[in-house]
Amino acid sequence: MAMVGKLQRDRVGAAALVVVLLFLLLALTAPLIAALYGKNPTEHYGQNAPGLLSDGGLPVLPNGGISGDHWFGLEPGLGRDVSTQLLYGIRTSLLIAFASAAVTTVLGVLAGVAVGYLGGIADRLFGFLANVLLAFPTLLLLLALSPVIQSRLVDPGAAEPEWMQFLVLILVFATFGWIPLALSLRATVRSLRERDFVQSARAQGAGAFHIVVRELLPNVRSQLLVHATMAVPAFVASEAVLSFLGVGITEPVPDWGRMIARGAEVFRADPTYMVFPGVALLLFVLAFNLLGDAVRDALDPRSGPR
Repeated sequence: MAMVGKLQRDRVGAAALVVVLLFLLLALTAPLIAALYGKNPTEHYGQNAPGLLSDGGLPVLPNGGISGDHWFGLEPGLGRDVSTQLLYGIRTSLLIAFASAAVTTVLGVLAGVAVGYLGGIADRLFGFLANVLLAFPTLLLLLALSPVIQSRLVDPGAAEPEWMQFLVLILVFATFGWIPLALSLRATVRSLRERDFVQSARAQGAGAFHIVVRELLPNVRSQLLVHATMAVPAFVASEAVLSFLGVGITEPVPDWGRMIARGAEVFRADPTYMVFPGVALLLFVLAFNLLGDAVRDALDPRSGPR
């Protein structure tokens, strides 16, 4: 309750929370909104109806084809509705980001708490492994691992199912995303295991499982919440980058990164198309980062009321 009160007094954090909740609401209700709007993200409206696209595939109407029928205009070339592409793009980004954050949090907790509690050779081996993994150029490895994993999971010549695209990205993000949290938790647990309340529990005959679950984990919950809040926008941005580079989510699944890549191709002729996914991505990542800062400040026992 104290954290909620601090968030309410933090105007920037409260505004960021409203924006994040709005994006979540849009993602959850995207099918309903699309049904009421009367459009879907896959139909080629510009190609099916005459007079919407020019011979070169560009929207005929100004500002990217914005009209009463297509609120944010049409996609150059295929003529899909930009509004519904954006709506379903939110779902794509959030599904991957939240799933990746959940997996990396679980892995980070298991590794960091276990190693921090055990210490000794386990701690030294983990430190060496973490430093080796952190030495790799993450973006290049993500670009290399994604097609390799896809080629292993899909038979040659077979169409890649949509669920597999999501699974591959989550696996790729989980490969490296857990390390910073594990390192942070290892340091925290190493400090906590020498505290009086842990020594008292050990003196009373409590086992390792009891100490970890009942004594250590409750003292790192704030750290986990802050990590999860900051990890989601990082994964959203990373997924957009991979899709922009052509190794993320592929057609016909709506995706912000791929929309930005397409917008870059036609920017001179139709700059409007790039604005909407770019602004949406910027707003979401900024709002989530500001929310993460607000949560961290609210959970900091040294921060007083504002």
